[in-house]
Amino acid sequence: MEFLASRESILGRVAPDLAPFSRFSRDLLSGGKRFRALFCYWGWRAVSPAAASSAVPGEKELDSLVDLCAGLELFHAAALVHDDIIDNSDTRRGMPSAHRRFESLHADGGWQGSRRTFGEGSAILLGDLLLAWSDELIARAVLGAPSLETHLAAREAIDTMRTEVTLGQYLDLLEERAWATTDPETSLERAERVIVYKSAKYSVEAPLVIGASMRGSSPEQTDALRRFGLPLGIAFQLRDDVLGVFGDAELTGKPSGDDLREGKRTVLVSLTRSRLDPSSRRLFDELIGDPELDEGQIRMLQQTMVGTGAVTEVESMISRRLRTALDELDRAPLGDTAKAELTSLAKRLVNRQA
Repeated sequence: MEFLASRESILGRVAPDLAPFSRFSRDLLSGGKRFRALFCYWGWRAVSPAAASSAVPGEKELDSLVDLCAGLELFHAAALVHDDIIDNSDTRRGMPSAHRRFESLHADGGWQGSRRTFGEGSAILLGDLLLAWSDELIARAVLGAPSLETHLAAREAIDTMRTEVTLGQYLDLLEERAWATTDPETSLERAERVIVYKSAKYSVEAPLVIGASMRGSSPEQTDALRRFGLPLGIAFQLRDDVLGVFGDAELTGKPSGDDLREGKRTVLVSLTRSRLDPSSRRLFDELIGDPELDEGQIRMLQQTMVGTGAVTEVESMISRRLRTALDELDRAPLGDTAKAELTSLAKRLVNRQA
């Protein structure tokens, strides 16, 4: 939080009216599971001397690693702020989403104009600010790479991640809006493509590779981390999709069934639709994406997903992807300590309740 405090001092010097930017940023960054930072760290450890011995990295090297992990967390926070605007989400991590909090400021202040326009515009700027701060930290971190080659490798991995997750976000938005005009036979394939680019690479594979690149990983080590990270990232998002429909709001920080109200065209939804008769599918399609779904309608959709066997199939997909990931990790040319920690982290990732 030292970096955040230094940037908050800039906000304070500019104007006291910017206090909400500091407060909302801290609230958002104080929660979460830190999975991306953890994968970055263990990707770094997996190819470092510390992964195979008691050698202690230098202070400068550790400072760069901390900056890198923190930069990824700031990037993720920015993505969440923007994602909540796109999805029109009311909550995030048990609190009102950023744009809703800015809307409340507008309403409480009795200000002119549309509170929704103010809320969304302000949250976009907050997300942009978090992106800028993320880039500051990441740029500072890669300066600590041990060589120009590792600096460039880490930078390339970071730039690729940012491009892919942005494109994945668009593909997700496109599926929510254009699904009815696309070939039903390709719906599962398209849903899986969204998973890969919006979440799987960004959440697991990229952080692993970024961390490893900062320590000069060999091509064989980088490839091994990718083979482990991608199937695990897919399993992670499949679990997220299940929680988005069936998760306990007290644990997830979002209302149960929120993905149904938002009209998310997930693998779970695609599998459910493919197993319904035409009449049932029409009713299912009429309900998915309705922001006014009541608890009874949510329960009906949940029961439909269970009844078709779609939930069981997704759980099976999660198990298969996890098994593939762990098999790849087991034979990877990486440090034993890091492999043990990554195994534990992988199981936590897919067996979580929030």
